[in-house]
Amino acid sequence: MAKSKNSTESKSQPIDNSSGPNLFSRDENGLLKNIQYSFNEDGSINWREMVGGEHLFPNKSWFQSRGKDMPRSIDGLSDYQLLIKLSGIKELAKLRGFSDVSYEVVKCEENHVSVICTVTFLPNYETFGEPVAFQDMANATLNNTSSFATKFLETIACNRAFVRCVRNFLQVHIVGDDEIDKSESGQSISTPKKSAGNPLSPSSLLEKKAKESLGCDSFEEFRKEHIKKWWQDKVDGIYQNDSIKNAERWEDIPAKETRIMLSLIS
Repeated sequence: MAKSKNSTESKSQPIDNSSGPNLFSRDENGLLKNIQYSFNEDGSINWREMVGGEHLFPNKSWFQSRGKDMPRSIDGLSDYQLLIKLSGIKELAKLRGFSDVSYEVVKCEENHVSVICTVTFLPNYETFGEPVAFQDMANATLNNTSSFATKFLETIACNRAFVRCVRNFLQVHIVGDDEIDKSESGQSISTPKKSAGNPLSPSSLLEKKAKESLGCDSFEEFRKEHIKKWWQDKVDGIYQNDSIKNAERWEDIPAKETRIMLSLIS
């Protein structure tokens, strides 16, 4: 049987796989050679700017809770009004570079799974040429998942922990879509609805602490009198976080930042 012309030509042509590795290689600073990075004024990488618009979308719950119309695009929206897809976090992790991802299940019950994710990031100039292992924790319960997700609590918890680990290490102040409570009204389908408000939420604890210890009767007073003071303390650098500038009420402060403020008040 005669060999086809295409088959003969393919065997005669040498295989060259160098284009991929050449494009994906990193320079002496640990940066991909085929990517133009964005930088902050201090020379560090602005990872927020490295997130493509296709990975972002408006945070529906943020607008619904305030009785505002849902925007049709992300144009002009602040970080706290956005959500980032898991694909965006994976893209950032690839750009930053990592050698290892591991998970530790710290709690695994029928209705509650908690997981710690550890990512070992490759060395670059920001870490003075040293690899860095960073970890964060997340959970998935019947009270913060809905629909099919209630059947895959381990997977959801792992995804949430990975998202938190990457975005917190890279200081991207946009909540991950996988971190959001998608249950109806924040309630489990298997539990009765509770009265509005959670007296044990981080934001309510901060509000109570600020009122009792600092005499603050409103968030605006707390922001102007104390957050501003912490920010302007150039000697000790007590507390500075750009995402807090746009906070309008206690609930706008991320849980992680709330815990930091609670410790500062104490």
